[in-house]
Amino acid sequence: MREEYIQGESRSSGFFPVEAAEKMQQRRLLGCYGKRKLEETMELGKMLQQLTGGMLITTEIFILTLLFSLPLGLVLSFGRMSKVGVIRFLTKVYISIMRGTPLMLQLIVVYFAPYYVFGLKISQGYRMVAVILAFVLNYAAYFAEIYRSGIESMPVGQYEAAKMLGYSKAQTFLKIILPQVIKRVLPAVTNEMITLVKDTSLAFVLTVTEMFTIAKQIAAAASQTNMMPFVAAAVFYYIFNLIVAMVMEHVEKRLNYYRG
Repeated sequence: MREEYIQGESRSSGFFPVEAAEKMQQRRLLGCYGKRKLEETMELGKMLQQLTGGMLITTEIFILTLLFSLPLGLVLSFGRMSKVGVIRFLTKVYISIMRGTPLMLQLIVVYFAPYYVFGLKISQGYRMVAVILAFVLNYAAYFAEIYRSGIESMPVGQYEAAKMLGYSKAQTFLKIILPQVIKRVLPAVTNEMITLVKDTSLAFVLTVTEMFTIAKQIAAAASQTNMMPFVAAAVFYYIFNLIVAMVMEHVEKRLNYYRG
């Protein structure tokens, strides 16, 4: 039977059998496919590395906001319940403005206020400071109402019993009222914390490169439409919020001995 030959790169005759040529073509295709998969894997690793760096900025915004807004919210709740009418009115107006206007707008106002109000030069480093400041002022207003609802829900009898036992007002609040308030408001605070994680993406308004901003930059730099950066960012956000929810659930269980 006559065997077919095709011209190739043989050292001896300069010809290859058809089957050998097909196998060589398959090896070439596999090599190209493997190389492409390797490149895709390297690109994925680089993308995850960049998103992880952005996640560190997101975490920094989250932690610093809670660190300052939680105690500030408690102070505002006292102002909201103050017997002095002026303090109560001003606190109410502040909370109303913070809750009634978009956080994005508040970010812009906080950033540009030093320049337009005081004529101060805005430095590059002020961007992150403005983000933290705007987030703290905004979330403190929400926490203030959460604290107020918890404090006002406490039975009056507990205040009277503490007074009979010789506790001062400060001791009554710190040792009796506050632990129970924390237990009662913990679910609402957890909801706000989860919302805060997602709201950190608004930092892009001041060009702070948190995780979502980096995801958009990666997607924009791609040669074709690519949803993978956004999917990866969604996974990062979900894992972060899952950790927050689990931690707060654990804290809530630890406080179960406060019942009322």
